[in-house]
Amino acid sequence: MYEVEVKVPADLEAVRARLDELEATPTGAVVQEDTYYDAPHRSFPETDEALRIRTERAETGSDEVRLTYKGPLVDDASKTREEIETAVASGEKIDTVLTKLGFEPAATVRKERERFELEKYTITLDSVEGVGEYVEIETNVDDEADLESAREGAYDVLERLGHDPDEQVRTSYLGLLLADDA
Repeated sequence: MYEVEVKVPADLEAVRARLDELEATPTGAVVQEDTYYDAPHRSFPETDEALRIRTERAETGSDEVRLTYKGPLVDDASKTREEIETAVASGEKIDTVLTKLGFEPAATVRKERERFELEKYTITLDSVEGVGEYVEIETNVDDEADLESAREGAYDVLERLGHDPDEQVRTSYLGLLLADDA
């Protein structure tokens, strides 16, 4: 599966108003804590990969934990990459497995997210601790042949929200957080 994503810095209040005008469907808010890991056998920043444990708390108070691998970016026009993700029962136990295998926690990114659906796209309003406010447009495709049309559709949604696709940020929140710390 490929995740096709475009992200820009945004005034979230203005985007919320535009989403209301476009009659986007709100799908809820969550708080996410993503712990990223460094590999013992290669440098993920150099290979443009990521391995993380995500703990997500929904408005209901229930937690969901997922282990995610993200491959390198597959194009120069968006933040599209292969993504493999699975639910895990315990963030603490999977952290123990990873650290026993030599992976080390690198950093943690915390964000509050509001999600909306518009056509086949998920629009996420992100308030990222230490980084700022962003809007993300994303969708998933199974076939590499569908990447270009999915990316063009994401650009269209972004433009309808009042943003220029040329403003997009291809750096991950982790990269932005680490750049601010440098």
